[in-house]
Amino acid sequence: MTDLPHVAARLYGTPLMIARAKLDVILGVLAPRLAGRMAFPMGDEDPIEAPDTQVTPDGIAIIPVMGSLVNRSSYLGAASGLSSYSDIGEDIEAAATDPNVRAILLDIDSPGGEVGGLFDLVDQIQVIRSQCGKPIWAVADEAALSAAYAIGCVADRFYVTQTGEVGSVGVVAVHLDESGADSQAGLTWSFIHAGAAKVDGNSHQPLSDTARATLQADVDALYTRFIDLVAKCRKKAPDAIRATEANVYRGDQAVAMGLADKVGTLRVALADLGATLARNSTRFPVLSKSKEFIMSEQTGDIPVIAAAQQPVAEPTADIEQRLRAEYSEISTIAAQAARLGVTIDATDALAKGIKPEALRRSVLEQLAARADAADVVVAASVPAAKPVTESPIVRRAREAASRHGE
Repeated sequence: MTDLPHVAARLYGTPLMIARAKLDVILGVLAPRLAGRMAFPMGDEDPIEAPDTQVTPDGIAIIPVMGSLVNRSSYLGAASGLSSYSDIGEDIEAAATDPNVRAILLDIDSPGGEVGGLFDLVDQIQVIRSQCGKPIWAVADEAALSAAYAIGCVADRFYVTQTGEVGSVGVVAVHLDESGADSQAGLTWSFIHAGAAKVDGNSHQPLSDTARATLQADVDALYTRFIDLVAKCRKKAPDAIRATEANVYRGDQAVAMGLADKVGTLRVALADLGATLARNSTRFPVLSKSKEFIMSEQTGDIPVIAAAQQPVAEPTADIEQRLRAEYSEISTIAAQAARLGVTIDATDALAKGIKPEALRRSVLEQLAARADAADVVVAASVPAAKPVTESPIVRRAREAASRHGE
């Protein structure tokens, strides 16, 4: 049985970032049913299965962002073609940590959806990209509107098909006033409550001025945050984004407005991304294993190469496989180091030919150089139920800290 209160709570009285046309459809379909004038069908239709992530032969993970977007889809997603922010985030994180994946392409076809969970996903994507260093591109095929555009604009490069739609940078909230229908049905609702705002915006009373002002302030604040996000990611002035007035732009028009980078299909975006990966792979030198590393005593930076021998020839396939493996390991180290307060640029480290073991040694030495190194390492180590002495990393950090204190 369909959970009508759950559906209504996610639709009415809460800010949404969804295209107006899609909102009209949802309201047209759901409003009569939520009001009891039409029944929900109990058909035996098969659930709509969301497409899975695919990885191309050259290591590009295609992650779908499709349908109306919600914070948590639960069982509604299977029946209604919804996508949840939590699932999208997990898919992107899985691709970012997969050594066989070199880049990520978001395949977007969505009118947007809920506000709840959206900005957390955007932050998650930005953190993942900074830690793994893998390029993240996006393509609007055929729509990346409102909340979906907020996700797409975070990408390093944004494509849109010729008839694809992007934009709708705006926020909307809906209030359903059922007081007239209640009166015709002979129903009178009484709310016994404490707290003046406790029943503000309920559907059985007209929207009060106070409730309207509160809801409008919430919408305005979210709108400003949305504009700031788009302006930063697209390198545009906030006033320019605000001036779009939540309009929708297609193909060439979207590019002219600065909301997309190029008109192209998913196939075109894949080809361009693959070519970019091929060019970038030639920038990484093939280095011998007998390099020496030194630490910068003044700044405690990541080790730099002190001396290099002549490159050693390797088959192209072996080079690519080795670089992928090294990059995956370096990305893992960078993520662990970030939790300890040490910043590592994984892409820069690989470009300089720094090996994973040298990075680990660098992190330990930087932690040891701090006055409170031991406390930092202990706090970020194994759970309290296990003795700290069980960790060799902690033991080495303590020893190093002790030597620095002598």
